Amino acid sequence: MADTPTPTPGLGVRRAALRLLDAILRRGLPLEAEIASATRDLSAIDRAQAIAIAGEVCRHLPDLDALIDSVTRQPLAHDVKVRMVLRIALAQILLLKTPAHAAIATALPLLERGPRRLAHGVLGNLVRSGVTLPSPPQLPADVAARWGDAWGTDMLNGAADAIASPPPLDLVIKTPADAPDWAVRLGGTSLMAGHVRMPRTGDITHLPGFADGHWWVQDLAAAIPARLLGAGAGRSVLDIGAAPGGKTMQLAAAGWQVTALDPSERRLGMLRANLQRTHLVADIVHSSLAKYRTDSLFDAVLLDAPCSATGIFRRHPDVLHRVDGHDIANRAAMQREMLADAARRVRADGTLIYAVCSLEPQEGEVQIDQFLAENADWQIAPVTPDCLPIGIAPDARGCVRTLPGQCAQTGGIDGFFIARLRRGQSVS
Repeated sequence: MADTPTPTPGLGVRRAALRLLDAILRRGLPLEAEIASATRDLSAIDRAQAIAIAGEVCRHLPDLDALIDSVTRQPLAHDVKVRMVLRIALAQILLLKTPAHAAIATALPLLERGPRRLAHGVLGNLVRSGVTLPSPPQLPADVAARWGDAWGTDMLNGAADAIASPPPLDLVIKTPADAPDWAVRLGGTSLMAGHVRMPRTGDITHLPGFADGHWWVQDLAAAIPARLLGAGAGRSVLDIGAAPGGKTMQLAAAGWQVTALDPSERRLGMLRANLQRTHLVADIVHSSLAKYRTDSLFDAVLLDAPCSATGIFRRHPDVLHRVDGHDIANRAAMQREMLADAARRVRADGTLIYAVCSLEPQEGEVQIDQFLAENADWQIAPVTPDCLPIGIAPDARGCVRTLPGQCAQTGGIDGFFIARLRRGQSVS
């Protein structure tokens, strides 16, 4: 009987990374949506390594492809398997500091019945020539063109710097007055009331205060929308797109009576767990906004609208390779309907917060322009600087636009657009 071949150590991790990249680059799926399937047979440590490999490929994709193209006689197709495998091997060698022989040994078996000789030749040539990757990385050409037209060169430079590495860890402190103490205890700094920023760490559940619900993870920009509603004092608020719960917890901790609305039962499970851990209370509703039926009007509505999510590319670099103008236009059409629906649920003299984690004006500034043009009884309620993190200021109209490059000295910030609107008397 023939001996059973000995599995190549680490091959399962590389296979999982290959599945993740195939989902992102060929099928246009978010990395997070594929993790459970692609890594189901891996340990927690191996799962994290597979995600790290796929993430580094996404951060440096144009530069990795430029290296590959520099030593091939004819360009390889963008989504062909051999190019995917070469990206994985080079990301390990050049970014994750895997020894070249180990990276190559675990890459070639991925090309079973494929062009192993080509892959071996490409990797050998590049390793022998001592190639390096540019710093900062290049943005994908279509993204650079779109953002350059919208925001200019300084933003592009900030975005290139921002994508080079994962962002720091931002925490929202349940009791804002305790933030200075938690900053000391966790070795972090505070950029606004109730906030602590600290270096990225491993398992956050082992940090002091997590198990007792004293804080939760929420990016600095993502924490702004709920803050703009202030203290609840028992008033009612509808949190649309509430899961996994960052905004809901902020609002509940500030004294609002929160109705948390989300169409995903899986994500609502995360929200329930977060509320239980933090000992906060909200009325949870499993529904989309369009299907949500209630006779109640709310003192405030917070619409964190589904969007392209291009503003969170620092932590989810796969978005740069999945989203195009067609996707943005489709999202914008949906946002326009949701904004109109959300406004109908606000009582007279109430407040509406519109927020998107997007760097696309069509999903932010243009949405508000259109809404105000069609709704004369709504006005912008200008945001004042004291509501915002250090280094962030409202725009001329009193809305908030955060961009790559802002807060760079303190670790940066995700890209967001936020408008606070107030319903009053018609001015027409």
